[in-house]
Amino acid sequence: MKRSQALFSAIILVLFSTLPWRLDTTAMVRPDITKQAFGMTANQEPVELYTLTTNKLEARIMTYGGILVSLRAPDRNGKLGDIVLGYETLDGYIKNNPYFGAIIGRYGNRIGKGQFSLNHKQYSLPKNNGENTLHGGIKGFDKVIWKAAEVKTRNGVALKLTYTSKDGEEGFPGNLSASVIYTLTDNNELRIDYSATTDKTTVVNLTHHSYFNLAGEGSILQHELMINANRFTPVDAGLIPTGELRSVKGTPMDFTKSTVIGARIDQQYEQLTLGKGYDHNWVLNNRTGRLALAARAYEPGTGRVLEVLTTEPGLQFYSGNFLDGTITGKGGQVYKQRYGFCLETQHFPDSPNKPRFPSTVLKPGQTYKSRTVYKFSVK
Repeated sequence: MKRSQALFSAIILVLFSTLPWRLDTTAMVRPDITKQAFGMTANQEPVELYTLTTNKLEARIMTYGGILVSLRAPDRNGKLGDIVLGYETLDGYIKNNPYFGAIIGRYGNRIGKGQFSLNHKQYSLPKNNGENTLHGGIKGFDKVIWKAAEVKTRNGVALKLTYTSKDGEEGFPGNLSASVIYTLTDNNELRIDYSATTDKTTVVNLTHHSYFNLAGEGSILQHELMINANRFTPVDAGLIPTGELRSVKGTPMDFTKSTVIGARIDQQYEQLTLGKGYDHNWVLNNRTGRLALAARAYEPGTGRVLEVLTTEPGLQFYSGNFLDGTITGKGGQVYKQRYGFCLETQHFPDSPNKPRFPSTVLKPGQTYKSRTVYKFSVK
C-alpha cells in the first residue's frame, strides 16, 4: 500500500512539473507594506514614508500631507516607471510644492472671494489665490501631519491616514475628523477612500492632487484623454465658476472622444485663455453617486493607460499650465510647463456660493464618503 502511494505521488509530481500553466512563484511579488523615516518638519515633527507593493504596482506615501511621493507602474514591455511628479526628499515638498501628490482639504479647488454663508452666518477664509481661497487655504490638509496605520485587506495592501481639523482651522467651522485610505490592489489599482464627520455644520470637498505623466518625463501634450462629460463649468477671470453648465460640443473642451491633449490647447478660446490651458471642472455624465468611469488617459510611447473611476459628480482637468521650469524634481528632472496633468475628482468649485451646484454641506450625524480609483493597464 505504501509503495503504491509513493508511486502515485511521484506520478503526480512529474505531471505537475510538465504543465505549461504551472505557477512561477519566482515572478510573483507578495503584497507588502514597509515603513521608514523620511525626515522632520521645521517644527521637529517626524515624517514617515510607507511603501506599498503589489505584483505590478508600487506606491510610496508619506504622512506629511498624505502625499503620494511616487507611483511606479509597468509600460507595455513590463518596465516599471514612476508616473507622478514630485521630489526625492521631504525638504522639496515643504519649501516649494504646487500640491504634488497631496490630499486636498478641507475644500478642494477654489472658493470665490474667500467667503461663504452657512446657516445665515458668514465665514471668511484666507485668500491664497488672488481674491480667492484655493485648496483649503494657506495651511490646508496638504501641509499637515497625518496619523498612519496599516489596514488589513483581502485584495492588496492598504494604508489609513487620519487627521482632525479643529473648529475654525483656516476659517472653516466644526471639528472635522477625516480619514483617507490608500489601497494598492491586486487588480492594478490605486484606490482612495475618503470619509469625514463633523460636530458642526460645515463644508467639505476632499480630493487627490497627483500630477501624472504616463511617459515618466517630458511634455504631456501627446497624451490622449477622454473625459466622460458632456458639460463643463466655465469660469471668470479668477477661475471661479460663473454658475453656468455649458455644453462641450463644438469647443476645445470636448473630450467625449479620446483626443490628444495638445491638439487644441492653444486655440483662441476664451476659457483656454483664462486658464492658460485646461484648468476646469467637467460635469461628469454619471452623477448617481455610484462608482463609474470619469476619464481615461493613454500615452502612446509607453502604452500606459490610466482610467479614473469615481463617485464624485465632477472632475478637474489641469494641464500643468503654471509649471514654469523653476522646479527640479525627482531624478534631476526640470518640470516645465505642461510636464504633468491632474485629474482631480471632486464636487464643483465654489459650490458653497452656488446653490444650484451639488451640495458640499456636511452636518453633524452625517458621514462624508467618496471613492476614487486610478486603474492602470497597457495597450
